[in-house]
Amino acid sequence: MTQMMTFSDAACGYIKKMLEKEQGIGFRISVKKTGCSGYSYLPAIVAKVNPIDIHFETENGLKIFVDATWLHLLQGLQVDYVEEEKSGLKQKRLIFTNPNESSRCGCGESFHVE
Repeated sequence: MTQMMTFSDAACGYIKKMLEKEQGIGFRISVKKTGCSGYSYLPAIVAKVNPIDIHFETENGLKIFVDATWLHLLQGLQVDYVEEEKSGLKQKRLIFTNPNESSRCGCGESFHVE
């Protein structure tokens, strides 16, 4: 499973800080139908295991839970974390790069799959 999805060191570090802050056991990634393009990523800190999730651990010990319903859309997903300064404000966010996406909406919040 670890070959089907990758997390940068920056993403793992950020998620681990969130896990400590929210007392979670791992990071869950899912998809929901929404937005102008059809789908949106649904990342979450989890407190308990969902029995339908597929789970694995990254090389640096981060526990990842993947919604099995959307696994076909998430295979090959790369997750990164960036901090950008725009207009004097520091923005922190996870970046999702997915080879299964065929397009994104103009605002970048949702994606489309052919």
